[in-house]
Amino acid sequence: MATAKKASSKAGGIRFAEADAAAHSHVHFDEKLHDSVVMVIPESDGNFMVKVGFLMTQHRYEIDFTLPEDPELGIDVCPAPVPNPYLQIKHLSAAPNGGFNVTCEYVAHKEGVLCEEVLIVSESKEDVCRKVKVHARVMDRHHGTPMLLEGVRCVGTELEYDSEQSDWQGFD
Repeated sequence: MATAKKASSKAGGIRFAEADAAAHSHVHFDEKLHDSVVMVIPESDGNFMVKVGFLMTQHRYEIDFTLPEDPELGIDVCPAPVPNPYLQIKHLSAAPNGGFNVTCEYVAHKEGVLCEEVLIVSESKEDVCRKVKVHARVMDRHHGTPMLLEGVRCVGTELEYDSEQSDWQGFD
């Protein structure tokens, strides 16, 4: 037992309760894991990658993040009118400390590692735009509930088509 206890103390991140407290089934996380937020990563081409963590299929999420200041883009920006059925910018405004506050609505439509894009365009500079790529790891709704990152909120579920629930009788 002492060997197992010693080995588990070296593994960082997760610490399981001792055997006498196992009846409560508690899992304790290191403090550094509690500050999980949406990550915005500037790319070398001027675009942005936004990592939103684990989501669940057939759910709709609101995602808030701040893009860094971009002198080439300017301050007068708006979402490009390019339709994306799974990702839409709902709110875009200048942040008090520079950059832009963005609120998106994202529909996790299938399982897997997904990437959806939206464009932000400059209203004052022609032909200046930035892609915002939202990366999510989407798990099937039968595989548990993900712990959402700070800045991600579930705002609803989507109806899932199930052929067994159809009342169509077929052809005669």
